[in-house]
Amino acid sequence: MAAREVAAVRLDEKKSKFYAHLYEIESVDDVLEVREIHEKLYKKAAHHCYAVVCGNYSDSRADGEVGSPGRALAEILERHGLTSHILIISRLFGGIKLGPAGVSRAFREAGNGVVTEYLERRKAL
Repeated sequence: MAAREVAAVRLDEKKSKFYAHLYEIESVDDVLEVREIHEKLYKKAAHHCYAVVCGNYSDSRADGEVGSPGRALAEILERHGLTSHILIISRLFGGIKLGPAGVSRAFREAGNGVVTEYLERRKAL
């Protein structure tokens, strides 16, 4: 696998857990491998939402989650100029519905957190 994890954070929101991971990737083929890793790593996750940018290719998926989290994650990658990355967040439902706005906000917060972690590490090198 050519994908390399560069940062990971966890966000807890009303008993739900959002596991955000950022990977550097070399090709679009890495997306399937990263998704398979997360489906095994977070077997109890209700959703694995992601956004990917690799060269001219970009995609985002909400994986059935409300609130368009895939689009929110794509905006984060675009805003930070990350052009060979996949940002994936696995949500373990905690029993309290967040609603579309709450879900979108939580995914955005987790996504921003993992990208900030990555950029701060990169700056420190």
